[in-house]
Amino acid sequence: MAKKKKSKPNDIAQNRKARFDYSIEEEFEAGVALQGWEVKSLREGRAQLKESYVVILHGELFLIGAHFSPLRSASSHVNPDPARSRKLLLHKREISKLIGARERAGYTIVPLALYWKRGRVKAKIALAKGKRQYDKRRALKQREWERDRRRALKAR
Repeated sequence: MAKKKKSKPNDIAQNRKARFDYSIEEEFEAGVALQGWEVKSLREGRAQLKESYVVILHGELFLIGAHFSPLRSASSHVNPDPARSRKLLLHKREISKLIGARERAGYTIVPLALYWKRGRVKAKIALAKGKRQYDKRRALKQREWERDRRRALKAR
């Protein structure tokens, strides 16, 4: 049975696949513009970043594909859309840096995690480059080697 990685108490959701598929160059912290029902579902830990990505539209960043499951006890007058696009809030100079790196250097912007910070939801996004298949195989081989090494040291 696979062990689940322990998360910090303020973590909501993580995109573990992003670190496997991309080599992370630089990380940024962004606020997320949310509706009331979304905050309530995040308090219950009902978010998923697996297939999500960040898009730049008209000089603004949007989180696309993140799935926030609505609570069953949601209000009757609210029509929740679990996969709607959500605006990311960053400083103008950070946005211009991300736009420049994406256009010039061929980087992509991926979400890494959602977490609480002083009662607000923050998204950790990263400027990343896609890994090739041989890079992924090398990372798997390195991880297996480290695990075997730890087992050998533990057995002594």
